[in-house]
Amino acid sequence: MYDVVIVGAGTAGLSAAIYALRAGKSVLVLEEKMYGGQIVVTPEIENYPGIAKISGFEFAQGLYQQAKNLGMEYQTGRVLKLRKKENCHRGDLEAAEFTGEHSCRPLFQVSAEKGDQQETYQAQSVILATGAKNRPLGLEDEQKMVGHGISYCATCDGMFFRGKSVAVAGGGNTALEDALFLAQYCEKVYLIHRREEFRGEPDKLKNLEQKENVEILRSCVVTHMEKDEDGNLKQLYIWNKQQEKEQKISVAGLFVAVGQMPDNQEFADLAALDEKGYIHAGEDCKTGTEGLFVAGDCRTKTVRQLTTAAADGAVAALAACEYLG
Repeated sequence: MYDVVIVGAGTAGLSAAIYALRAGKSVLVLEEKMYGGQIVVTPEIENYPGIAKISGFEFAQGLYQQAKNLGMEYQTGRVLKLRKKENCHRGDLEAAEFTGEHSCRPLFQVSAEKGDQQETYQAQSVILATGAKNRPLGLEDEQKMVGHGISYCATCDGMFFRGKSVAVAGGGNTALEDALFLAQYCEKVYLIHRREEFRGEPDKLKNLEQKENVEILRSCVVTHMEKDEDGNLKQLYIWNKQQEKEQKISVAGLFVAVGQMPDNQEFADLAALDEKGYIHAGEDCKTGTEGLFVAGDCRTKTVRQLTTAAADGAVAALAACEYLG
Protein backbone atom coordinates (compact mmCIF):
# COMPACT_ATOMS: atom_id res chain seq x y z
CA MET A 1 0.00 0.00 0.00
CA TYR A 2 1.57 3.29 -1.12
CA ASP A 3 0.64 6.87 -0.42
CA VAL A 4 1.50 7.79 -4.01
CA VAL A 5 1.97 5.70 -7.13
CA ILE A 6 3.54 7.62 -10.01
CA VAL A 7 3.13 6.30 -13.54
CA GLY A 8 6.14 7.40 -15.59
CA ALA A 9 9.76 8.12 -14.68
CA GLY A 10 10.54 11.10 -16.88
CA THR A 11 11.38 14.55 -15.55
CA ALA A 12 7.81 15.14 -14.34
CA GLY A 13 7.46 11.75 -12.65
CA LEU A 14 10.84 11.81 -10.90
CA SER A 15 10.36 15.43 -9.80
CA ALA A 16 7.00 14.43 -8.32
CA ALA A 17 8.67 11.53 -6.53
CA ILE A 18 11.30 13.80 -4.99
CA TYR A 19 8.70 16.24 -3.65
CA ALA A 20 6.38 13.52 -2.32
CA LEU A 21 9.26 11.68 -0.64
CA ARG A 22 10.52 14.86 0.99
CA ALA A 23 7.01 15.30 2.40
CA GLY A 24 7.33 11.90 4.08
CA LYS A 25 5.08 9.93 1.74
CA SER A 26 5.69 6.39 0.53
CA VAL A 27 6.20 6.43 -3.24
CA LEU A 28 6.27 3.82 -5.99
CA VAL A 29 7.28 4.84 -9.51
CA LEU A 30 6.26 2.61 -12.42
CA GLU A 31 8.03 3.01 -15.76
CA GLU A 32 7.49 0.97 -18.92
CA LYS A 33 10.98 1.39 -20.37
CA MET A 34 13.91 3.31 -18.86
CA TYR A 35 13.85 6.19 -16.41
CA GLY A 36 14.46 9.66 -17.80
CA GLY A 37 11.93 9.85 -20.61
CA GLN A 38 12.58 11.72 -23.83
CA ILE A 39 15.36 13.88 -22.41
CA VAL A 40 17.70 10.88 -22.09
CA VAL A 41 18.64 11.00 -25.79
CA THR A 42 19.36 14.75 -25.84
CA PRO A 43 23.14 15.21 -26.13
CA GLU A 44 23.21 18.66 -24.51
CA ILE A 45 20.76 20.57 -22.32
CA GLU A 46 21.51 24.29 -22.21
CA ASN A 47 18.17 25.81 -21.19
CA TYR A 48 17.64 24.44 -17.68
CA PRO A 49 18.00 27.24 -15.09
CA GLY A 50 21.10 26.92 -12.95
CA ILE A 51 22.76 24.28 -15.14
CA ALA A 52 24.76 25.79 -18.00
CA LYS A 53 25.25 22.51 -19.86
CA ILE A 54 24.51 18.86 -19.14
CA SER A 55 23.65 15.78 -21.18
CA GLY A 56 20.13 14.41 -21.03
CA PHE A 57 21.39 11.13 -19.65
CA GLU A 58 23.33 12.84 -16.84
CA PHE A 59 20.30 14.99 -16.00
CA ALA A 60 17.98 11.98 -15.84
CA GLN A 61 20.51 9.97 -13.84
CA GLY A 62 20.76 12.76 -11.30
CA LEU A 63 16.99 12.92 -10.86
CA TYR A 64 16.70 9.16 -10.52
CA GLN A 65 19.51 8.88 -7.97
CA GLN A 66 18.14 11.77 -5.92
CA ALA A 67 14.74 10.06 -5.72
CA LYS A 68 16.31 6.69 -4.89
CA ASN A 69 18.36 8.24 -2.11
CA LEU A 70 15.16 9.62 -0.62
CA GLY A 71 13.55 6.17 -0.58
CA MET A 72 11.73 5.84 -3.88
CA GLU A 73 10.60 2.35 -4.86
CA TYR A 74 10.98 1.78 -8.59
CA GLN A 75 9.49 -0.94 -10.78
CA THR A 76 9.59 -1.55 -14.51
CA GLY A 77 6.30 -2.41 -16.18
CA ARG A 78 3.60 -1.07 -18.46
CA VAL A 79 0.45 0.02 -16.65
CA LEU A 80 -2.48 -1.83 -18.16
CA LYS A 81 -5.33 -0.67 -15.96
CA LEU A 82 -6.13 1.94 -13.35
CA ARG A 83 -9.17 1.37 -11.14
CA LYS A 84 -10.68 3.34 -8.31
CA LYS A 85 -12.77 2.07 -5.44
CA GLU A 86 -14.92 4.66 -3.72
CA ASN A 87 -15.31 2.71 -0.49
CA CYS A 88 -12.77 0.65 1.41
CA HIS A 89 -12.06 -0.84 4.80
CA ARG A 90 -8.80 0.41 6.29
CA GLY A 91 -8.27 -2.83 8.17
CA ASP A 92 -8.72 -4.92 5.04
CA LEU A 93 -6.56 -3.12 2.46
CA GLU A 94 -5.21 -6.40 1.13
CA ALA A 95 -8.62 -7.66 0.13
CA ALA A 96 -8.93 -7.96 -3.62
CA GLU A 97 -12.33 -6.36 -3.81
CA PHE A 98 -11.55 -3.39 -1.52
CA THR A 99 -14.92 -3.79 0.21
CA GLY A 100 -15.96 -3.02 3.76
CA GLU A 101 -18.58 -1.49 5.93
CA HIS A 102 -16.82 1.77 6.65
CA SER A 103 -16.27 4.67 4.29
CA CYS A 104 -12.78 6.09 3.86
CA ARG A 105 -10.56 7.78 1.29
CA PRO A 106 -10.92 6.19 -2.18
CA LEU A 107 -8.24 3.68 -3.13
CA PHE A 108 -6.62 3.08 -6.49
CA GLN A 109 -5.64 -0.26 -7.94
CA VAL A 110 -2.82 -0.07 -10.50
CA SER A 111 -2.25 -3.14 -12.67
CA ALA A 112 1.07 -3.35 -14.52
CA GLU A 113 2.60 -5.86 -16.89
CA LYS A 114 6.01 -7.06 -15.72
CA GLY A 115 7.53 -9.53 -18.14
CA ASP A 116 5.01 -12.30 -18.62
CA GLN A 117 3.34 -11.57 -15.31
CA GLN A 118 0.92 -8.95 -14.03
CA GLU A 119 1.46 -7.11 -10.76
CA THR A 120 -1.15 -5.12 -8.88
CA TYR A 121 -0.35 -2.20 -6.59
CA GLN A 122 -2.58 -0.24 -4.22
CA ALA A 123 -2.36 3.50 -3.70
CA GLN A 124 -4.21 6.26 -1.92
CA SER A 125 -3.31 8.68 -4.73
CA VAL A 126 -1.92 8.43 -8.26
CA ILE A 127 0.10 10.83 -10.40
CA LEU A 128 0.08 10.20 -14.14
CA ALA A 129 3.31 11.36 -15.77
CA THR A 130 3.33 9.22 -18.89
CA GLY A 131 4.78 11.88 -21.20
CA ALA A 132 4.33 11.46 -24.94
CA LYS A 133 5.76 9.33 -27.74
CA ASN A 134 7.07 10.13 -31.19
CA ARG A 135 4.49 10.98 -33.84
CA PRO A 136 4.96 9.15 -37.16
CA LEU A 137 4.78 10.83 -40.57
CA GLY A 138 2.13 8.37 -41.69
CA LEU A 139 4.06 7.01 -44.66
CA GLU A 140 3.32 3.60 -46.09
CA ASP A 141 5.52 0.94 -44.45
CA GLU A 142 6.96 3.56 -42.09
CA GLN A 143 6.96 1.29 -39.05
CA LYS A 144 8.35 -1.64 -41.05
CA MET A 145 11.24 0.58 -42.14
CA VAL A 146 12.32 1.42 -38.60
CA GLY A 147 15.84 0.06 -38.40
CA HIS A 148 16.10 0.03 -42.18
CA GLY A 149 16.54 3.76 -42.69
CA ILE A 150 13.71 5.22 -40.59
CA SER A 151 14.54 6.50 -37.09
CA TYR A 152 12.95 8.72 -34.46
CA CYS A 153 16.19 9.38 -32.57
CA ALA A 154 19.16 11.03 -34.26
CA THR A 155 21.44 10.73 -31.26
CA CYS A 156 20.63 7.03 -30.97
CA ASP A 157 21.07 6.06 -34.61
CA GLY A 158 22.90 8.92 -36.27
CA MET A 159 26.33 7.29 -36.14
CA PHE A 160 25.08 4.45 -38.36
CA PHE A 161 24.86 7.00 -41.18
CA ARG A 162 28.33 8.49 -40.90
CA GLY A 163 29.45 9.79 -44.30
CA LYS A 164 26.02 9.23 -45.88
CA SER A 165 23.15 11.50 -46.93
CA VAL A 166 20.16 11.72 -44.61
CA ALA A 167 16.97 13.73 -44.15
CA VAL A 168 15.24 15.17 -41.09
CA ALA A 169 11.49 15.87 -41.19
CA GLY A 170 10.14 18.50 -38.80
CA GLY A 171 10.20 22.15 -37.85
CA GLY A 172 10.61 22.32 -34.07
CA ASN A 173 13.62 22.31 -31.79
CA THR A 174 13.98 18.54 -31.96
CA ALA A 175 14.23 18.61 -35.75
CA LEU A 176 16.75 21.45 -35.65
CA GLU A 177 18.83 19.72 -32.99
CA ASP A 178 18.75 16.46 -34.94
CA ALA A 179 19.92 18.20 -38.11
CA LEU A 180 22.75 19.96 -36.24
CA PHE A 181 23.85 16.69 -34.70
CA LEU A 182 23.75 14.79 -37.99
CA ALA A 183 25.59 17.55 -39.86
CA GLN A 184 28.68 16.70 -37.82
CA TYR A 185 28.90 13.18 -39.24
CA CYS A 186 26.85 12.95 -42.43
CA GLU A 187 27.88 13.96 -45.90
CA LYS A 188 24.58 15.74 -46.57
CA VAL A 189 21.59 16.61 -44.40
CA TYR A 190 18.22 17.65 -45.83
CA LEU A 191 15.90 19.42 -43.40
CA ILE A 192 12.33 19.04 -44.63
CA HIS A 193 9.58 21.22 -43.17
CA ARG A 194 5.99 21.51 -44.31
CA ARG A 195 5.84 25.24 -43.59
CA GLU A 196 7.94 28.28 -44.53
CA GLU A 197 8.52 29.32 -40.92
CA PHE A 198 10.12 27.12 -38.28
CA ARG A 199 8.87 26.75 -34.71
CA GLY A 200 12.33 26.01 -33.37
CA GLU A 201 14.73 28.50 -31.82
CA PRO A 202 16.08 31.08 -34.32
CA ASP A 203 19.69 30.58 -33.19
CA LYS A 204 19.55 26.89 -34.04
CA LEU A 205 18.04 27.63 -37.44
CA LYS A 206 20.67 30.28 -38.17
CA ASN A 207 23.39 27.82 -37.28
CA LEU A 208 21.96 25.29 -39.70
CA GLU A 209 21.67 27.84 -42.50
CA GLN A 210 25.39 28.48 -42.23
CA LYS A 211 26.39 24.84 -42.68
CA GLU A 212 27.50 23.90 -46.18
CA ASN A 213 26.29 20.32 -45.95
CA VAL A 214 22.75 21.23 -44.86
CA GLU A 215 19.97 21.96 -47.33
CA ILE A 216 16.66 23.28 -46.00
CA LEU A 217 13.52 22.35 -47.94
CA ARG A 218 10.67 24.65 -46.89
CA SER A 219 6.98 24.09 -47.66
CA CYS A 220 7.80 20.48 -48.49
CA VAL A 221 6.38 17.16 -47.36
CA VAL A 222 7.57 13.58 -47.75
CA THR A 223 4.99 11.70 -49.80
CA HIS A 224 6.55 8.25 -50.09
CA MET A 225 9.77 6.23 -49.94
CA GLU A 226 11.70 3.91 -52.19
CA LYS A 227 13.71 0.95 -50.90
CA ASP A 228 16.77 -0.75 -52.33
CA GLU A 229 16.98 -4.47 -53.09
CA ASP A 230 17.92 -5.19 -49.47
CA GLY A 231 14.85 -3.41 -48.12
CA ASN A 232 16.73 -0.34 -46.87
CA LEU A 233 15.78 3.26 -47.55
CA LYS A 234 17.11 4.49 -50.88
CA GLN A 235 15.12 7.53 -51.92
CA LEU A 236 12.48 9.99 -50.74
CA TYR A 237 9.81 11.67 -52.84
CA ILE A 238 9.22 15.27 -51.77
CA TRP A 239 6.27 17.43 -52.75
CA ASN A 240 6.95 21.17 -52.83
CA LYS A 241 3.65 22.83 -51.96
CA GLN A 242 4.61 26.29 -53.18
CA GLN A 243 6.13 25.24 -56.48
CA GLU A 244 3.64 22.40 -56.87
CA LYS A 245 6.22 19.95 -58.09
CA GLU A 246 7.83 16.73 -56.93
CA GLN A 247 11.51 16.10 -56.39
CA LYS A 248 13.49 13.05 -55.41
CA ILE A 249 16.38 12.96 -52.97
CA SER A 250 18.69 10.01 -52.42
CA VAL A 251 19.17 9.35 -48.71
CA ALA A 252 20.12 6.40 -46.55
CA GLY A 253 18.21 7.64 -43.52
CA LEU A 254 15.10 9.61 -42.58
CA PHE A 255 14.86 10.98 -39.05
CA VAL A 256 11.28 11.81 -38.11
CA ALA A 257 10.86 14.72 -35.67
CA VAL A 258 7.30 15.95 -36.19
CA GLY A 259 6.17 16.14 -32.60
CA GLN A 260 4.78 13.92 -29.93
CA MET A 261 1.50 12.25 -29.07
CA PRO A 262 0.26 11.04 -25.69
CA ASP A 263 -0.49 7.46 -24.69
CA ASN A 264 -3.30 7.85 -22.18
CA GLN A 265 -6.06 5.52 -23.37
CA GLU A 266 -5.62 3.21 -20.37
CA PHE A 267 -6.72 6.06 -18.10
CA ALA A 268 -9.66 7.37 -20.11
CA ASP A 269 -12.20 5.92 -17.65
CA LEU A 270 -10.89 8.12 -14.82
CA ALA A 271 -9.27 11.05 -16.63
CA ALA A 272 -10.98 13.06 -19.35
CA LEU A 273 -8.98 13.31 -22.58
CA ASP A 274 -9.05 16.05 -25.19
CA GLU A 275 -9.38 15.36 -28.93
CA LYS A 276 -5.63 14.71 -29.20
CA GLY A 277 -5.54 12.31 -26.26
CA TYR A 278 -4.02 14.64 -23.65
CA ILE A 279 -5.42 14.52 -20.12
CA HIS A 280 -7.55 17.53 -19.20
CA ALA A 281 -5.92 19.38 -16.30
CA GLY A 282 -4.98 22.96 -15.48
CA GLU A 283 -1.89 24.36 -13.84
CA ASP A 284 -2.99 22.79 -10.54
CA CYS A 285 -2.42 19.37 -12.17
CA LYS A 286 -5.75 18.07 -10.83
CA THR A 287 -7.96 15.81 -12.91
CA GLY A 288 -11.70 15.46 -12.50
CA THR A 289 -11.16 12.39 -10.31
CA GLU A 290 -10.44 12.88 -6.62
CA GLY A 291 -6.96 11.65 -5.74
CA LEU A 292 -5.79 11.44 -9.35
CA PHE A 293 -3.26 14.00 -10.61
CA VAL A 294 -1.33 14.51 -13.84
CA ALA A 295 2.06 16.05 -14.61
CA GLY A 296 4.20 16.81 -17.64
CA ASP A 297 3.74 16.39 -21.36
CA CYS A 298 0.74 14.06 -21.08
CA ARG A 299 -1.59 16.83 -19.86
CA THR A 300 -3.24 19.69 -21.73
CA LYS A 301 -0.80 22.61 -21.72
CA THR A 302 0.69 25.24 -23.99
CA VAL A 303 4.39 24.90 -23.17
CA ARG A 304 6.11 21.52 -23.01
CA GLN A 305 9.66 22.02 -21.82
CA LEU A 306 12.01 20.41 -19.33
CA THR A 307 11.36 23.18 -16.81
CA THR A 308 7.58 22.92 -17.11
CA ALA A 309 7.75 19.14 -16.67
CA ALA A 310 9.73 19.56 -13.45
CA ALA A 311 7.33 22.26 -12.28
CA ASP A 312 4.33 20.03 -12.99
CA GLY A 313 5.93 17.26 -10.97
CA ALA A 314 6.32 19.53 -7.97
CA VAL A 315 2.78 20.90 -8.27
CA ALA A 316 1.19 17.45 -8.68
CA ALA A 317 3.14 15.99 -5.75
CA LEU A 318 2.24 18.84 -3.40
CA ALA A 319 -1.40 18.59 -4.49
CA ALA A 320 -1.33 14.86 -3.74
CA CYS A 321 0.25 15.49 -0.34
CA GLU A 322 -2.43 18.06 0.49
CA TYR A 323 -5.09 15.57 -0.58
CA LEU A 324 -3.56 12.85 1.62
CA GLY A 325 -3.32 15.19 4.57
